[in-house]
Amino acid sequence: MKSILVTGASRGIGSAITRLFAQNGWRVFACARHIQSLMQICQELPSVYPVSCDLARPEEIDRLFEIIHESCPALDAVVNNAGVSYIGLIQDMSVDDWDRLMQVNLRAPFLVTKAALPGMIQRKSGCIVNISSMWGTYGASMEAAYSASKGGLNAFTKALARELAPSGIRVNAIAAGAIDTSMNAFLSPEERSMLEDSIGLGRLGRPEEAADLVFYLCSEKSSYLSGAVIPLDGAY
Repeated sequence: MKSILVTGASRGIGSAITRLFAQNGWRVFACARHIQSLMQICQELPSVYPVSCDLARPEEIDRLFEIIHESCPALDAVVNNAGVSYIGLIQDMSVDDWDRLMQVNLRAPFLVTKAALPGMIQRKSGCIVNISSMWGTYGASMEAAYSASKGGLNAFTKALARELAPSGIRVNAIAAGAIDTSMNAFLSPEERSMLEDSIGLGRLGRPEEAADLVFYLCSEKSSYLSGAVIPLDGAY
């Protein structure tokens, strides 16, 4: 049985990824800050193993991998999906807010990936998928810090793909556009309509569509694809 770690697994894209991989016979280590939010998925899909972890705390990431390695010496795939946002003027953003966002959005993928690599390198195989954002490519007003974190994640993806290619490990990112998740629940009906009008396909994406792309990137069907930042934004 193949094994995968999914961070931010309790809702939205992470939940859809967790469900899809479990339904296709993978053992899924589902990571979230609050383990209670994962219990319904675990009850439905017994191959899902919930693990509580605050990714802003390096010691908790260490504990996360101690738990994983108790039953799994090496992961076949990692999906760095967890992320936080901040909407507001940059001059109103505190240093603490900036640090928390960077800890979760950029430092955590580094630490999680670093912890997963020894087993992958030993086996000369593995897939890493980073869930990024179109704002990491275009930049978004009122979301400068978020855009910076995702731009950094895109660069991390491309550089790491070159570094790990000799070890048979592939690294890709998905630059997600507006996906219909709780992260966009703050939008008023008028704001949502304006956003949909700015998207070529005229609608928000579905979490399941992102999950399908992640599943492809972790399959042998994408065996020659690495170092890509793939837009999933409906032709924004």
